[in-house]
Amino acid sequence: MDVKNQTTVREFIFLGFSSVPHPQLTLFLMFLIVYLLSLTGNALIIYIVLMESTLQTPMYIFLGNLAFLEIWYTTVTVPKLLTTCLSQVVTISVSGCITQFYFFFSMGAAECILLAVMAYDWYLAICSPLRYSVLMSVDICLQFSAGSWIGGFIAPVLPTILITQLNFCGPQKINHFFCDSDPIYKLSCSDTFLAEALGYTCSSVVILSSFLLTISSYGQIVVTIVRMSSQAAWKKTFSTCASHLTVVTIYYGTIIFAYVRPPATYNFNMWKVVSVIYCVVTPLVNPLIYTLRNKDVKKAFSNVLARRRLLLA
Repeated sequence: MDVKNQTTVREFIFLGFSSVPHPQLTLFLMFLIVYLLSLTGNALIIYIVLMESTLQTPMYIFLGNLAFLEIWYTTVTVPKLLTTCLSQVVTISVSGCITQFYFFFSMGAAECILLAVMAYDWYLAICSPLRYSVLMSVDICLQFSAGSWIGGFIAPVLPTILITQLNFCGPQKINHFFCDSDPIYKLSCSDTFLAEALGYTCSSVVILSSFLLTISSYGQIVVTIVRMSSQAAWKKTFSTCASHLTVVTIYYGTIIFAYVRPPATYNFNMWKVVSVIYCVVTPLVNPLIYTLRNKDVKKAFSNVLARRRLLLA
């Protein structure tokens, strides 16, 4: 398309859930409560892991990283979502939109890698318990954690660079509550084939590779659990792994549904609902699932509260 005589768009307008018949104030309160609970739950996990020395092991260091990641993952998108529920016109600059795009996909890629690493950690703990302290020392754990963050920030670099080269000359309304990839491509008056192809390839590689590694680790864990002679040990281990698999299923199920598919099949209204699951709901579910049935976390939380009472007494 010839864009020489087109007016350059400098900002976009989020449509959010303006087409939804439910009162916007109801949506605002619902999203706000979930967001605040998510921030509180994840912040509490980080605090407990830092304050309780018994939890400063690879498993809980990974959990603390996941909680920290979830805080930023939701903060990238949810504030704008809340604003769209209260205001009829919510804008974002083109540069701000691209920045949001980059950080959203960075956090998403980091979470995919981190979930795969956490599954591998569980695989070592259950399938190689005698060698676990050597194979997953604290130093190695920190290296895996750093690698998850670095890999996450590197993954969307090329797609983001290509998006910065696109021209936007109208319309300027984003049919979403954040700057997702397909809504951005739809607004460009440039040829988006290369940007879409590279973005689709990068997201598919990151999501599917980490998903396959995660499933492979849990597959080995299930085989080991089945071979356990003690029924009590079998139930305890399976219960813990089932909780982890719930997190993995919810998160990977929604992002595979959203991003591992041909771009032409994008349905904006349906994908906005799916996006709420992995942008708003999953970051709240993760701390609940990983901690509610975890005796170590419960005990550590009780210890922290007891120390606080002594200090205040």
